[in-house]
Amino acid sequence: MKVIGMISGTSFDAIEAVAMNLSLDDHVVSAELLAHCSVPYSPELRSRVALVLPDNATTIEEVCRLDTLIGQSFADVAGDLADECFESRADVVCSHGQTVFHWVDAGHALGTLQLGQGAWIAERTGATVVEDVRSRDIAAGGQGAPLASLLDVLLLGLHPARVRGSLNLGGISNITVVGPNAEPIAFDIGSSNALMDAAVTWLTNGEEVFDRNGERAARGHVDDALLAHLLADPYYDASAPKSTGKEYFHLAYLLGALGDREIAPDDLLATLCELTVETVARAAESYDVSELFVAGGGTRNPVVMAGLRRRLANVPIALIDEFGVPEDAKEACLFALIGFLSVHGLTGTIPSATGARQATVLGAIVPGRQPIASLSSEHSPTSIVFQDGRGT
Repeated sequence: MKVIGMISGTSFDAIEAVAMNLSLDDHVVSAELLAHCSVPYSPELRSRVALVLPDNATTIEEVCRLDTLIGQSFADVAGDLADECFESRADVVCSHGQTVFHWVDAGHALGTLQLGQGAWIAERTGATVVEDVRSRDIAAGGQGAPLASLLDVLLLGLHPARVRGSLNLGGISNITVVGPNAEPIAFDIGSSNALMDAAVTWLTNGEEVFDRNGERAARGHVDDALLAHLLADPYYDASAPKSTGKEYFHLAYLLGALGDREIAPDDLLATLCELTVETVARAAESYDVSELFVAGGGTRNPVVMAGLRRRLANVPIALIDEFGVPEDAKEACLFALIGFLSVHGLTGTIPSATGARQATVLGAIVPGRQPIASLSSEHSPTSIVFQDGRGT
């Protein structure tokens, strides 16, 4: 099946998209990656997205406008990939869209909102579109996150001989843990890039939006008192499964933590880097993770990666690329897989990872111009094998 997977993550800097050939035979998904692209939002659209994120106030008019504008941007990317890889005849596009709010109350996810109207994608590509992929898991009592646990379990194995962890370092860090004697578990650890990006944007009045290559953090020194204050947040001690986002870890949160403290800009970035390192390390240690595979934009911050290798000195750390999945394309590959499963009525969640009552078929479907042919298999996969078909 010809499938496109798409997402703009919590850093809301670009649309990540992949084109893949996917098939399922005898519980094994065969995944051929044909193309991966990262298409930045226009500066104007990125600014408008930033202005609707917590803790900003907005209007329902702006939400409506952004739903259309983001949907059109996703449609352009999907259409270009379909033209390039599938002679303009993709079967399925799964679009995560752009998260603007994830509603969590007393540790329970009650709702989630992703913008990017899928009708624009269906009209541009003619493909069946799967969208709104998190809500069904929430309706089943889950957190709606981390959905990456599905792909993580297929890659790392349901019950491997050693305890393995799959870590994503996006705006929010999340981890999936699999081991020989327990069901998989997954949860959002806390802020990864979210507070760092908020700090840089604030410090530079928007002229910069992230700490490129960790240069600021590398020049700074950790403020131990501020770090201790940040680590005392009760979210970190809450039991899994749990989820969070920028509706919690945002600029107002950071400014509240700073209070009247005087701290040099580079020291603030060094401290926030160490916050990511320490919270990830504590999460890995609490489940006795013996090897860790990492993906996400945070892998390109050498201060974070060096900190993790220092803090988890006895745990081998590698990129998820070792399983054939490019780390920068992992989330888009995940949503391609979810779209493939959903149009065939197969479940796309791991209940022990999201906290749901049962596994569910994810998403809302916008019909394409052609019906979807049924699979010969009626069983959900237990593993996935990636092949790079990009000719590189």
